[in-house]
Amino acid sequence: MKPGPLPGVDVPGGAGGAADLPRCGPLPTRLGITEPGPDEPLAVVAAGPAAAARREVLAALLNVASGMLDVPAGSCLLVRHAQVATRAAYVPGYRQPHSYGADQAAAGPALARPPRRVELSLPEPLLRHFAVLDTPDADTLGVAGGRLLLDAVGRGGALLYVIGADQAFTAAELHLLAEVARARVEVFFVVTPGAGGWAPAETATGTDDTEAPVPSPGDASPEGPAPLDPAEVSVEAHRAALLAAVPALAGARWFPVHRAEHPGLRRALVGWAADEVLRRGSRQPPELPGAHGRVAVVPDAGDWSERLERQSRTCARSIRQHLALELANVHLRAVQEIVFGVGCAGLPQLLDRELEALSLLATTQCDQAVRAIIDEAAARVLGAPPAEGVRQRIVAAVRWGLADQPQGRDLERVLLVTSTAGVGELVGTGAIDALAGHPGAHRAEVLPPIAVALSGGCWQHWRTPGNNDPMAARSWAQRALREVELELSREVSRRFEVVRLSLGAVLSDALDHGILLA
Repeated sequence: MKPGPLPGVDVPGGAGGAADLPRCGPLPTRLGITEPGPDEPLAVVAAGPAAAARREVLAALLNVASGMLDVPAGSCLLVRHAQVATRAAYVPGYRQPHSYGADQAAAGPALARPPRRVELSLPEPLLRHFAVLDTPDADTLGVAGGRLLLDAVGRGGALLYVIGADQAFTAAELHLLAEVARARVEVFFVVTPGAGGWAPAETATGTDDTEAPVPSPGDASPEGPAPLDPAEVSVEAHRAALLAAVPALAGARWFPVHRAEHPGLRRALVGWAADEVLRRGSRQPPELPGAHGRVAVVPDAGDWSERLERQSRTCARSIRQHLALELANVHLRAVQEIVFGVGCAGLPQLLDRELEALSLLATTQCDQAVRAIIDEAAARVLGAPPAEGVRQRIVAAVRWGLADQPQGRDLERVLLVTSTAGVGELVGTGAIDALAGHPGAHRAEVLPPIAVALSGGCWQHWRTPGNNDPMAARSWAQRALREVELELSREVSRRFEVVRLSLGAVLSDALDHGILLA
């Protein structure tokens, strides 16, 4: 009998069966509500449709002029506490933020593209409890913007949704709020007066079967029913409309805002922050088990090195496939928007937001896969699943050893899409920080985040009136996303290879000495 081809080392059905082969495990397929870590700073994420006076509400809450909260369209505003008021814009393509005056009359820097975020630091006592993140208008978010909002809400812990009395929840907003309702986050709704004030209360002015007139609220006697408050009526109408579609938000608190001060809203936010900081702090003990002490290894760990290599390749391949599918979906959405939506002028903002969401998804997938690789390899060498403190020691040693690998240098780099549909790079921690729309706690993962953005030249090119060609825009988007896919594929493979080499060195040293040296 003629022998057939040998199966690959990571293909099910080979020697040992599929059950013995290392697997990468389930990976998230899209960005959503992110579970916050114990060190993640608290933040109230403000969202809502345009023309709902959201910035006026935040300005009154923070005791500043509303003009201080103005940012370029599509940018996030992060307000933090500081002793001295400062303001800075974080723009992809630069290693340092652009600082400018923290007063309403100060002109912002002339930039080639909008910043991912603007940070405003104020000496406001309320900001000692939590930061405030103001996001773009809900009707401009799109698919990627909604996912970025969900990620920020999950890590921040609270959503402040502002809607006008003359506005109604759209289908996209209800879908977004339904996603929020599935997570353990606090939701606050604020209803503001519309363009024509509060919606008038529905009072009967007709007659019944006996043709007796129904008295109006102004003619009511002191013993009769009290007149209805238009603000309360508007709040109840919005609440009923929301609960009809998202009943899980029945516990959300509602506030009608029609004054310059909001003491009830301030008290509710401070009370939430006090409870949330205790809840997050209690999730992690002061000292992790296994953080100190001697950790022995097994005399014979078997083929742990070969399994580590196969699992690393499997995870890298799975993530590359996920990202290729996601980039194909991004291309479809970009073509739809070019033809039926924002057109050529809005293409850079749309694509930049899509790449921001893609970067967070790729980072989450890599972090989860690396954790699984470390846990399985360490369990084989140590003879049991490692305690959290032991795992943190291994993670620190692996991260320290990345620089010893030739391929592990310059992992902290940004991929920038150019106006010619190419991809350049910028190295440095500051360059990566400039791409974060909502920066979080210090990362304790092995690998730095993946960061992809559009350069300022893309904005300059497609906002020029002479470049309003949908066919050229579609071709450019296709070539740019193809280059991003190739660069990300190489980057993911490189990252898992250096993790394999560094982790292998740490565990080999442990086997040689009989104890974990980390």
